[in-house]
Amino acid sequence: MNVQAAGKPGVFVAPAMRDLSVLAAQLAEWLGERMPQASHIRIDNLDYPRGAGQSHETILFDAVWEEGGQERSRGLVVRIKPTSFTVFLDDMFVEQYRLMRVMHESGLVRVAEVMWFEEDPAILGAPFFVMEKLVGRVAVSIPSYMEEGWVFDATPEERARLWENGVRELAAIQKVPLQSVQFLARPEAGDGFEQEWDRWRRFLDFIRAVRPLPFHEAAFRRLDETRPANRPPGLVWGDARLGNMMVGDNFEILAVMDWEQPSLGGALQDLGWWLFNDRMKILARGGEPLPGLGSRDDVLALWGQLTGVSTADIDWYEAFAGFKMSCLSVNMMDMKGVTPPAGELANMPICREVARLLGLGAPAAT
Repeated sequence: MNVQAAGKPGVFVAPAMRDLSVLAAQLAEWLGERMPQASHIRIDNLDYPRGAGQSHETILFDAVWEEGGQERSRGLVVRIKPTSFTVFLDDMFVEQYRLMRVMHESGLVRVAEVMWFEEDPAILGAPFFVMEKLVGRVAVSIPSYMEEGWVFDATPEERARLWENGVRELAAIQKVPLQSVQFLARPEAGDGFEQEWDRWRRFLDFIRAVRPLPFHEAAFRRLDETRPANRPPGLVWGDARLGNMMVGDNFEILAVMDWEQPSLGGALQDLGWWLFNDRMKILARGGEPLPGLGSRDDVLALWGQLTGVSTADIDWYEAFAGFKMSCLSVNMMDMKGVTPPAGELANMPICREVARLLGLGAPAAT
């Protein structure tokens, strides 16, 4: 996550913490090999982003060096492949790097410049890549930006500008030519829609191997029985939400972040995720959206206008996104060793809302 903390700091949610003084020495030596023209390399201001970043270890830093008789510096970010705290099932670390390079070079989607990829796990304990650090703000999830922080404190007019710019950038992802990202193809899973469906079928199999998950299994069956007819092609970001966008002082979008689970699963997958994420944040504050942030209908209208893609069957994609989030929640609780019984899992707010969207009735409390 290429984020420079700004405004009220959130809490640390990094999956791992390491000795930053040791990391500084490791990065200085490594950068020396990547920048042979540089001397006296120093690593300063190492820090973890706050309020976001649960799936990858991400560390901000500044590199300072001498070159041509002058001191130079650049803000950078190191993103390290997860090895033990693995939120997602599929290893897409290399693809994440490649996809960010494609989009930065194309200029179609605003992403940070990715600069170097290191495959050797001996250096930091796992492969990693380094990208530029951008200075801006992030609408963090912990605590929710709809409850406090700079988005909450903004005027309705400022929030409206932020919302529109965010939806425009979400729509811009569908401008990326699919032929330029064919390294994301998974022929063994099928093309397009089937690739995303297979990913989450396997994810459900993975988490229910630990214990029965009757609600999740029922939701998956209902989704399977009601598969949508509208399956437009398109690139999937994988974690499409305002909180994964870097925002400038004028509420413009500086970068789209966290490309950890991309696929070729279709244009409506991200739209459904965006809508369900908004839905849950609004429900958490009593069902009242923040003035200025567009409604669900507003999102559908603007995104559809910008992409030219039909939003028919979006209700299904929104419910599918909720199902995905519920699976991720179970996996994260399992990794933290705090998983409640299946009945309590089924009554998580996410599951209750998925049940409502799918017409399954209230999940059993036992």
